[in-house]
Amino acid sequence: MAKDNTLKQGRQAFRQQAWADAYISLSAADEETVLSAEDLELLAKAAYLIGKESKCTEIWARAHQKFLDQNDTERAACSAFWLGMVLFNRGERAQGNGWMARAERLIKEHKKECAEQGLLLIPRGLQQLRQGNGEAAHKVFRQAAKIGTRFNNPDLQTLGRLGSGQALIQQNKIEEGTTLLDEAMVNVISNELSPIVAGIVYCAVIETCQKIYDLQRAQEWTDALSRWCDAQPDLVPYRGQCLVRRAEILQLHGRWSDAMNEVQRACQLKQISSPPATGEAFYRQAELHRLQGHYPKAEKAYQDTSKWGRSPQPGLALLRLAQGDIDAAQTAIHHVEEETKERMARSRILPAYVEIMLASQELQTAKEKASELSDITTKIGAPYLKAIAARAQGSVLLENSKPGTALKKLRQSWSLLKQFEASYESARTQVLIGLACRRIGDEDTAVMEFRAAREIFEQLGAEPDLFKVNSLIKKELPKNTHGLTPRELEVLRILVTGKTNKDIAKELYISERTVDRHVSNILGKLNVETRAAATAYAYEHDLM
Repeated sequence: MAKDNTLKQGRQAFRQQAWADAYISLSAADEETVLSAEDLELLAKAAYLIGKESKCTEIWARAHQKFLDQNDTERAACSAFWLGMVLFNRGERAQGNGWMARAERLIKEHKKECAEQGLLLIPRGLQQLRQGNGEAAHKVFRQAAKIGTRFNNPDLQTLGRLGSGQALIQQNKIEEGTTLLDEAMVNVISNELSPIVAGIVYCAVIETCQKIYDLQRAQEWTDALSRWCDAQPDLVPYRGQCLVRRAEILQLHGRWSDAMNEVQRACQLKQISSPPATGEAFYRQAELHRLQGHYPKAEKAYQDTSKWGRSPQPGLALLRLAQGDIDAAQTAIHHVEEETKERMARSRILPAYVEIMLASQELQTAKEKASELSDITTKIGAPYLKAIAARAQGSVLLENSKPGTALKKLRQSWSLLKQFEASYESARTQVLIGLACRRIGDEDTAVMEFRAAREIFEQLGAEPDLFKVNSLIKKELPKNTHGLTPRELEVLRILVTGKTNKDIAKELYISERTVDRHVSNILGKLNVETRAAATAYAYEHDLM
């Protein structure tokens, strides 16, 4: 009788989504008696949902064998499928492939139509997606969804729609794709799906929305995921992704302290969370440290990011730029840009690429990449990305001594960013607007923009940006800069004191090679041949 009660408690706890209690009771029952294949399947799922992946695979293998022993080929194949998926997620691809192959062989030998046929189409569709074959992936996922409908299997039907939506988005059919994602999410929030599939759909939809810069959808579904996770305190596999996505949204809206709390919680889950979620958590932590000027902490977090399989770029390149090592920043961003081929992935690299090229005075290259970013924006149609692209173009125009045209682009960017309540990005744009105003002679507006940006940087604790904007407010630029950029004027003012390029590099925290480039630009713009002539020109034209 006691054995029966333990088993009943385990089943009831599973129905109530009390995963830890379900695991404890079902494990106890497993020691007391011989569990059925169905109960072993419940135990395997409970183990997975509380982060015991090693136990989960062992138990699912037992459930698979039990289903085989009772000639339930379809359920045996289903167990093999999920076992393969768990192994794939753990990076054990050879074993995962083996279990998937076994599931396919069983269904092929079964020679009977069943929902599992559609389930086994999901890995094929995912492979096509990874290879960039959106059209082929869409066909596979659509077929899977049809099989799910035929056999009244909500899990399969929803996974098929999810994959179809992602495949359409890959083909730049954004509206069609997001409609399918929304439909998949309706099934999730209506509690029509098993918990594992629900978690997969939540994370995949939110990640896809982030990739296409659909921030409103991403926030809406992240809020839903947060509520879903909070309702299941024992849940582990999807909690890391949830915390990271929440942190991204909090950071966007200027709640940096709250964002840091979320990523720190996600980083603490590293032993029981998936490597992708852990890598993203450390990257987000590194970015927050970088923006606040905590460079040693940022360096360590970028190292952890790489250790967990996530590229630390472009953040690490921007860290090198902030540290004044422009050569290292150039090398890093060039390397990652050459390796990144997919359009959406490039859209995340190019803003940093433009910023670093401008700092290196590689103006033509910056112009080309800003133009590419604008082209990507036109194809995607995402307002947030449009704001970032407009700022990149405005920055390039500003450095090419076209402040009036730059101002239009920068104001367009600022207006869009304000709609998203992106406080930090808005403030960065205001600094550029202030520079453009200063260069057209509107000093009053320039200072107002700088002070508005300073207020936001102070609230956020963005120390590097705060230092820069304070120097801009205090600095009085000559009315006619003779084509020199603010950085070139800084170099010139030190050069006239007789200091060497090495001394200038040390004082400005930049590389000697970068100083060489600035000096060359200064001589060219002032149409002089020597440092002595540049010094005389500076005093004669009140550039000091």
